[in-house]
Amino acid sequence: MAHAQPSDIKRDHDSILAMQGEYIVDFAFDETVLLKPGYERAPAVRSGGNEVVIVVEDTPQRIVLQHILVDGKSGHVTKHWRQDWVYEAPNRFEFSADQTWQVRTIPAAVNAGAWTQCVYEVSDAPRYCGTGKWDYSNGVATWTSDLSWRPLPRREYTRRSDYNALAVINRHTLTPNGWTHEQFNTKILRGADGSQQEIAREFGFNDYNKTTDVDFKPAYDYWKATADYWGKVRQRWDGFLGQAPGVHLKTKLDGMAMIIPLFTQAQELQDGKKVKDAQIDAVFKQWVEKAPADSAR
Repeated sequence: MAHAQPSDIKRDHDSILAMQGEYIVDFAFDETVLLKPGYERAPAVRSGGNEVVIVVEDTPQRIVLQHILVDGKSGHVTKHWRQDWVYEAPNRFEFSADQTWQVRTIPAAVNAGAWTQCVYEVSDAPRYCGTGKWDYSNGVATWTSDLSWRPLPRREYTRRSDYNALAVINRHTLTPNGWTHEQFNTKILRGADGSQQEIAREFGFNDYNKTTDVDFKPAYDYWKATADYWGKVRQRWDGFLGQAPGVHLKTKLDGMAMIIPLFTQAQELQDGKKVKDAQIDAVFKQWVEKAPADSAR
């Protein structure tokens, strides 16, 4: 398989970078195909917010984008998800069991000319990765991932126990006024014996439309005060996710045992207080450990 030419890499890089900016976002999730006997379709989910996407790292073959939510009325800021893009990444983490992500080699046939996108929780804990190529047919810039696993989304695990994993294909498309993120999800109950029961399929549609009507200054102020801190947090995660075997979290599924202290430390920094590296280390020591050896290898 031919590798992408340097000009293609630059075009891809610029497409990824085009996702930065200030947006009004609409989130929509609809169950479509029902696969389990007797299963009833769950109610559609609709939500939205004001979100700024900030470039954290930018090199020709690696881009890191941080999403930050801002409440339009109160100005309250919430650090949201993060997406990292790496060209021909040698490996990626894959959700393998509850609170467990294994680091696995990406096959060369999948990886050639492709970008791997990895998505992270608000605490910078791992969520999922996907690998795919950018396509520019008919003048439309679209990236489509391969099929990969991810844990239940936050909107689900507080109220669902009938499935424990999603098999997902993600698609990002640049639009005249922003970009979209489509999710083709299959809800699956994975058994300890390797069995898989498909529950239902779901279509997710996240629509990012550029706006000049929202004051995002609180988000920029937050990031200016806390960027170095979150850089240190990412370094701790990279120590587990940079090579096999991967990571196992000892928190409950909601991850709040880590989210609360990390968010609190970031807030203290913004308030002008000092946070020592040892305080970050203490959170990781309590809740994060290496994943067990990978049985799928």
